[in-house]
Amino acid sequence: MSVRVANKITMFPVNIARRLGQCAGSQSRSNAVLRVARHAAPLTVCCFRGEGRSQLHAHGSAFLNLTPQCPSTRCLSTVSHSEDGNLIYTGSLGSAVRGVKLFSYSTSGTSLFLVPHTLLKTGLVVQSFAMKATFCGVIGFFTFLTPVLLHLITKGYVVRLYHNPDRDTYTAVTYSVFLTEKKSVFHQRQVRIPAVSQMFTSFYAGKMGLLVNPDMFPIPQDYNHLMGYDKPFSFDTDQVNEPDES
Repeated sequence: MSVRVANKITMFPVNIARRLGQCAGSQSRSNAVLRVARHAAPLTVCCFRGEGRSQLHAHGSAFLNLTPQCPSTRCLSTVSHSEDGNLIYTGSLGSAVRGVKLFSYSTSGTSLFLVPHTLLKTGLVVQSFAMKATFCGVIGFFTFLTPVLLHLITKGYVVRLYHNPDRDTYTAVTYSVFLTEKKSVFHQRQVRIPAVSQMFTSFYAGKMGLLVNPDMFPIPQDYNHLMGYDKPFSFDTDQVNEPDES
């Protein structure tokens, strides 16, 4: 009898420890479920207490399906609207072109401002007229050559391009000689691709050459429509089979 009592007394702490371990495990599982419930659908805590493993699995699957799915890639594009139409293109070198031209204009103006001072300091003011004309001609040539060349090269660079889908017209924003924004409106049928690839011209809008970067179009279809690549084409097989006269 005393042995049984001793065994019961010995097993009593063990049973208490097991029960405490089960309670701690269930508490940790409940905390994990509560953390999932906070970030998932608005489920109450009491619904988890009497549920089985299959029901918890169902709630976990529902939690994984909460991520919204976008039906098309169009919803990811950020197209801004204005009075000129939809903004479909933004040049990546617009700020660089404006900064380079502004720096060129400033250096040219500084050179012109220093010409009289240079004539006085070097004594060329008392020299012959031919010497002064030669000096002023050389300084003036390099002073005005750089801004003119920069304008001729960058005058067709498109800073922004807008498209009006209702009228199928485009508005190209470029920089003028005075660094102000210049808008040019043209229709898609006026777009002409040069027969020979040119360095500073992607296409012609009438007689005006414009430069764009195809990689900067967020939606490639906008570039294809601008260049007319989405139009159906046909060719005569007789012309293809004709021998080349050259």
